Order: sequence, then structure tokens, then C-alpha cells
Amino acid sequence: MSIARILIIAGSDSGGGAGIQADIKAVTMLGGHAMTAITAITAQNTLGVQGVHPVPTDMVLAQMRSCISDIGVDAVKIGMIGSADTAMAVAELLSGLGNVPIIFDPVMVATSGSVLADAATIAAFEQLMTIATLVTPNIPELGALGGEGIAARFGTHVLAKGGHGVGALLVDRLVGPQGLVTDWTDPRIDTPHTHGTGCTLASGIATGLGQGMMLTAAIARARAYVRAALTIAPGLGGGHGPMGAPLGFHA
Repeated sequence: MSIARILIIAGSDSGGGAGIQADIKAVTMLGGHAMTAITAITAQNTLGVQGVHPVPTDMVLAQMRSCISDIGVDAVKIGMIGSADTAMAVAELLSGLGNVPIIFDPVMVATSGSVLADAATIAAFEQLMTIATLVTPNIPELGALGGEGIAARFGTHVLAKGGHGVGALLVDRLVGPQGLVTDWTDPRIDTPHTHGTGCTLASGIATGLGQGMMLTAAIARARAYVRAALTIAPGLGGGHGPMGAPLGFHA
């Protein structure tokens, strides 16, 4: 195919900073074609999440099948999943795709602190980790999932993101079933406008894999894209605003 086809399974962010909206932007900016299966509709802005309406599981699967059966898929990004039932059903459907790369961003809490996954849904994340090529948790999410040992437990790779850490330097660690693969260290960008960083990073990685890049190269490019977007955040809203869109980005 002349363009990588990326299927995004995630929730909608009405404020446009994270979720499906951020995913579509990242995939498009990095040269892919974004397709979506929306798992939840949220009323959301830079201050928090004011409401969540999960999309029924059957409708999530219908969206996925529509894209897969006609357009095809080169990589998948999973974000906010909506419910435990949806998580399990999505995992079952995706398990039939063969060697298509799957990036799972285990969204539990929004940047604002609003909870986006209940205990049952988090428990069902195990089904998604089993089929994932890469899981991209932040520090709190990694702790809730069981630490870096989940790479060996589920036979996947884990990008342990350091954005929620402290100090002047940010370290992201790529861990595989056999242990540490590599890491990236960069100066921390001091900005409150970090809404959508996790979504953007995961979609950027999925795009790279869909384009045929190796995992470490896809991660490196996606990280560079997120850092570029953070530096040009437009400062919208009264809370954690969205990142910018680095036009003409080249890593």
C-alpha cells in the first residue's frame, strides 16, 4: 500500500486535546491514514472530564469490521477502551489479524485526573496485553498493571514512560520479555499543556510500525514528534491544554 492504514480504537475527547482527535492528528501528520472505532464519547476540556458515554460493544466491533474488511489495517492503536466487555471483545477480534502490530496505551486516568477505566476494565486489560506488540503505560499505570514484569508475563514489549516522574530529566525505558532493550533520556519540557501526550505517542508509534519501521525507530520518531508538539502548545483553556501540531515535522 502507498499509505499506512492505522486503525485507532479509542474514546472521543470533545476538547480535541486527547483521544481519537489527538490520534487522528498524529497519524495524519506522520503520513498515515487514520481509521477509527470509537469506544466512548466524553464531555471533556482542559479542566477535566464532565461526562462519559460508553459506546456499546457491538457498535465498537462493527466499526472495526467495517474498516478491516474493506480498507485493511497495517497497525492498530488501542486507547480508552470503555468497558471490560469491550476490552475482551476487541482482543478476540484483533487476535485474528495475524502479524499486524498492535499498540496498547492502557488509559486509566486523564491528564486532568479524571478516571477513565473502572477496576473491571483494568482487569480485562490482560486480554489486550496478551495480543499487544507494545504496551505504553505511564508510571501510575505501570504500577497498577504489575510493573515492568508484564513484558515477560504477557510476551510483549513495554515502553515505561517517565513523564509522571520528577527531576530535570525524563527517561523512557523499552523493556522486552528478556529485560531492558534500550532507553531514551531527554530534558523534561516544562509546560502544563501535556493533554494528549500518551495518545499521540502511541499513535505515532503505531504509524511508524505500519510504515514498516523497526520498533525502536518508530518509538524514537514518535517521541521526537511529541516533544516538538509540546514546544509549540498554543496554551488553550484554563487547565492542561492540548499540544501543538508541528507542521513539516521531520525526525
